[in-house]
Amino acid sequence: MHVVTCIAPVNIAVIKYWGKRDEVLIVPTNDSLSGTLSMEQMHAKTTIMASPNFKKNCIWLNGKEESFDNERLLTCLREVQRRAERDGANKDLLKWHIHVCSENNFPTAAGLASSAAGYACFVYTLAQLYSVKGDVSQIARQGSGSACRSLAGGFVRWHMGSAPDGSDSIATQVVPETHWPEMRVIILVVNDKKKKVSSTSGMQRSVLTSELLKHRITYCVPQRVKDIEKAIISKDFNTFAEITMKDSNQFHAVALDTYPPAVYMNDVSHAIVDFIHCFNKAKKSTKVAYTFDAGPNACLYLLESAVAETIALVNHFFPGHNSKNIIQGLPVPPANVQETIAAIEKMGVVRHEEGLLKFVINTRVGEGPKQLTDSSQHLLSPSGVPKRLAE
Repeated sequence: MHVVTCIAPVNIAVIKYWGKRDEVLIVPTNDSLSGTLSMEQMHAKTTIMASPNFKKNCIWLNGKEESFDNERLLTCLREVQRRAERDGANKDLLKWHIHVCSENNFPTAAGLASSAAGYACFVYTLAQLYSVKGDVSQIARQGSGSACRSLAGGFVRWHMGSAPDGSDSIATQVVPETHWPEMRVIILVVNDKKKKVSSTSGMQRSVLTSELLKHRITYCVPQRVKDIEKAIISKDFNTFAEITMKDSNQFHAVALDTYPPAVYMNDVSHAIVDFIHCFNKAKKSTKVAYTFDAGPNACLYLLESAVAETIALVNHFFPGHNSKNIIQGLPVPPANVQETIAAIEKMGVVRHEEGLLKFVINTRVGEGPKQLTDSSQHLLSPSGVPKRLAE
């Protein structure tokens, strides 16, 4: 019996991936770039056990057994095993069936990049199980496109590549998490339920019907990727923030330009956008940047110096139910924001009804996946069933 447990992070794109030029290989229509979030607050955790006693491959996701007969899952397994065989892995181990148990400590399929973290963790854990060396981002990409960006910390660029077999469509680290230690991320969870239009379905529709997507791919993204990479390296927050917000807005414009439209943002999302622009205007400088993936939840990029004021303002304009504290994650010092509230209210922003935000996660840019060496962290019991089921 061999067993390995790893954790992998969520990543939030600042230059969005939207559209595939090959549905099977999951090769994108444009480069994308993201920040990797700290695993202290959000991560996928996966245990994989291989045993000669297992009769078939099994997988449990968030406590529920799922079918292993999933083409993307099988592709990742085959590709890692092929690499392992090439690297001289134990032939008996490669013949054994595996049991997989994976859990996210955050809502799944709610626009929080759960599939990216999940597939990154699955591929990374398989690589540790079979002692595969080197970059496996090309394999993770075939499970869930943006999963390749979760295989490194800091800021990560996914190169679209040009090779027909997708071999050069890989993710590379732009800078490690230590490069810009002041960078923080606040996630405003508007809705933790499953979204109506999946990312896969939305992308397929956009590629077939959106004229704006063609313009974005050809004229906008190539220059934006260069500019934001330069801004990250030079720690130019103003440029970083402006590009991030413009790219998010354009991505959702593409979703609306799709026929039928794919709608991911809701009224609360738009209220957050308005609030952020008014906040920046009140401060006469860009303090916070928003970005929205394929869902209604806002991801705010900001520097550590702006966190206390931003959280206090979010608490005021988007209060928790019964004014309950909904802040999770890193501790936040108090801030006096009365003057800023008055300035923002003069621009027409109102205090919204309670409970529009489910919770708020205060986190930072963090490191890539890692293996957990403490056996008590395994999600599977020695018999190969989830510990939660075994209890």
